Amino acid sequence: MESLWALMKKGNTSSATAALGNTGLAIVKGIAAAVSGSGAMFASAMHSVADAVNQGFVYGGSVLAEKKPTRRFPSGFGRVINIFCMVAVIVVTIMAYETIREGFHLLAHPVQASHFLLNLGVLLLALIVDGYVLIKAMKEIGRETRTEAAGMGIVKVAFQNVGRAAPPTRLVFYEDLVATLGALLALLAVIVSQLTPIRLMDGIATILIGFLMVGVAFKVGYDNMVGLIGVAAPREVEERVAQSILADPAVTDINRMRIMQEGRFYHVEAYLELEKGLTLAVADDIKFRVRDRILEDPDISDVTLGIIEDNGVPDWKPEQTEERTEQQTEQLTEKSQSR
Repeated sequence: MESLWALMKKGNTSSATAALGNTGLAIVKGIAAAVSGSGAMFASAMHSVADAVNQGFVYGGSVLAEKKPTRRFPSGFGRVINIFCMVAVIVVTIMAYETIREGFHLLAHPVQASHFLLNLGVLLLALIVDGYVLIKAMKEIGRETRTEAAGMGIVKVAFQNVGRAAPPTRLVFYEDLVATLGALLALLAVIVSQLTPIRLMDGIATILIGFLMVGVAFKVGYDNMVGLIGVAAPREVEERVAQSILADPAVTDINRMRIMQEGRFYHVEAYLELEKGLTLAVADDIKFRVRDRILEDPDISDVTLGIIEDNGVPDWKPEQTEERTEQQTEQLTEKSQSR
């Protein structure tokens, strides 16, 4: 069995970093809100508390999800992370309700916040910390989806591929995106309340932050509900696996294939068509060779392959995978001519 420390090192680093950062921010913002009476600061503090609890839960779930399959749980523990993320959604929803309620209270009974410089400094610190965690999550999305970029390119890559990232990375990305926007709103509210006679901005910003939290809860909840039910792998993963299978010269076609996502890992089930006339021993060697090649992909945790003789019908459509290399095409042509 793997040690707890070994599993912890495999846990999602984005959620661990976010949990630590938001714990510190929640403490600092809470003190600032209590001292100054700022509603926007209170809303931002509630958001940081929710984020810290959520991301701590998610990190724990990502650690458990790394446990190897057992006799009792042969499919592994990949979906554990989805359960932990659903718990996190409940926490966000409760915090969002409290934040929105406080916002309406501030609209009905506006309060003049004090200690402007304290609030300003804390919110600037929040922008720096949340921004750092957000950038780290963006890089993690690029690494997990194999679409890494440099500079400002990570922003575009993150938004384009966040749906294919691991559940904990998606949650950290969405939460810290909202946290960064929330800190900007709170900063705007504090500045407007200090420099103008407008007192409703504090309550409006608080309500907006609450609704942003609701949006995160809905998005993350939906994604993890789909994950718990069981969802097919993205097209890119299917194409990658198909290309790996068809790279073997003895494989003439893929009769059918199904790839299911479990947490951040994928389970592959496929029937391969092999050239006619092979002995069972040779066919078995080919099957194991293909299986080992597929398992070289770090995102694939389990592969089940069946083998049948080539039926002469192209079952796997060309558009379902990337174009084969010229060498593979020549090999297939030679086989057709020899028949």
